[in-house]
Amino acid sequence: MDRGSDLHIGTVVGVHGIKGVLKVLSFAESIEPFEPGKQVFLKCGGGPGQTYTIRDARPHKNLLRVAFEAVETREAAEALVGARLMIDRSELPEPEDGSWYWSDLIGLAVYQKDTYIGQIAHIFATGSNDVLVVTYGETERLIPAIDSIVRQIDLDERIMRVELPEGL
Repeated sequence: MDRGSDLHIGTVVGVHGIKGVLKVLSFAESIEPFEPGKQVFLKCGGGPGQTYTIRDARPHKNLLRVAFEAVETREAAEALVGARLMIDRSELPEPEDGSWYWSDLIGLAVYQKDTYIGQIAHIFATGSNDVLVVTYGETERLIPAIDSIVRQIDLDERIMRVELPEGL
């Protein structure tokens, strides 16, 4: 895997049982990136990380239970808690028109008309829409990622233009 083209698709948040199964908070819209046989790169803290092959993955409440071929004990699984699951972008389909991967949006400069209001620091999902966390200095704004607010995204220029309602 080319480390420069990785996308963060999930984070290990805990373990399940005694056979090395991990609880993963998935950022993917489907379970497809976690299909058995696929490889993911786990990045733990500042360490070099390691590639793992998925043995099994199943939805579990609002998480996934994921088993890797080389992780067979609870102790081995516990060592991976906090790791980020990365996948090579080339393994994912190109997003549909009007859709973007979160990793493409993070870091974009955000403008309302010609006024710079900050940079997208991160994004989180809600039940109805994604929310952009836009920061400028100590100021943090939560902006719903909906068509009536997000007016233009230019990935080449690394700019997003928004039209915020009064009070937002």
